[in-house]
Amino acid sequence: MKENITPKQLALIAAVAIAAIVFLVQLLFARISNFSTNLGHCLGIAATISIPTYFIVFFLLKNYIYRKIKLIYKSIHREKTNTSLKMETMDYGKDIIEEAEKEVKEWASQQQKEIDNLKSLEEYRRNFIGDISHELKTPLFNIQGYIHTLLDGALYDEKINLEYLKRAATNAERLHLIVEDLEVISRMESGESSLYIERFNLIKLTNEVMDETEMIAKKKKISIRYKEDYTRSFEVQADRESIRQILVNLIVNSIKYGKESGTTQIGFYDMDEYILVEVADDGIGIEKKHLSHIFDRFYRVEKSRNRSKGGSGLGLSIVKHVIEAHGTTINVRSNPGVGTNFGFTLKKP
Repeated sequence: MKENITPKQLALIAAVAIAAIVFLVQLLFARISNFSTNLGHCLGIAATISIPTYFIVFFLLKNYIYRKIKLIYKSIHREKTNTSLKMETMDYGKDIIEEAEKEVKEWASQQQKEIDNLKSLEEYRRNFIGDISHELKTPLFNIQGYIHTLLDGALYDEKINLEYLKRAATNAERLHLIVEDLEVISRMESGESSLYIERFNLIKLTNEVMDETEMIAKKKKISIRYKEDYTRSFEVQADRESIRQILVNLIVNSIKYGKESGTTQIGFYDMDEYILVEVADDGIGIEKKHLSHIFDRFYRVEKSRNRSKGGSGLGLSIVKHVIEAHGTTINVRSNPGVGTNFGFTLKKP
């Protein structure tokens, strides 16, 4: 017998069982009473009883058990698909209990996933609010301190008034940078930021970025160079200005966290339909436990990558959003004390 059976099968089994009982009772009664037994007559009575029994059992199952199960099934199905099921579509020749059990399991699994997602989003929201509060509070507190000091009399002290105004201005610029970067991410997530896709030469763009970041690199005596001498051009189809920002961000990061007198290397690799771009440094590196969070907003690796390095803490998050807006991916490989390698792909024309 099947583990789960249909209402019609169950009604038929009940009818046959009752008919068999009636038949056996007739035989037993005849034997006890010493009456002659007519098997045909007994079978006829049993068969006659089995027919109404089948319909009665089927009616009870349909109206008092399976209809209630179907209501549960329909409610769960409606919650899953946002559609309605009509009771007229119920097929009592099918295994309704098995269908309902399957729907309940799928629904429970779906609900658990939604609960896990909500918990994850809630944790992310909590962390994000805490992070942004901390990021904004530091420059605001500094600005407030410098202004109050000036108002308390330091404004007339020529030795410190200009210096305090400069420090307040620096912190105001940091606040502006954070808000600007948040706006960029918000526009990207909402789809409001559109990309201007064009064909351009990556080597030429990278040369421009290397010239822009040369002075920053010289302060730490870091050399920015290509991994090899490229004799060919690498043409890609992307938003040129966005890719410029990505290269600037990654190269500046490699300088900030690179070792003194170290090297930042940039490489290009032909990957059939894509060009792989890599920016690698030989600096302090990142521990494995931090790699999965490196693109999170305001995420900073403690101690080694602290706030003294500057920036809004949103640079890598913006990089990830820009790359994903191009329909490609970015990844990071790193070993503490050895260095970090960022790689992303761009589509070829």
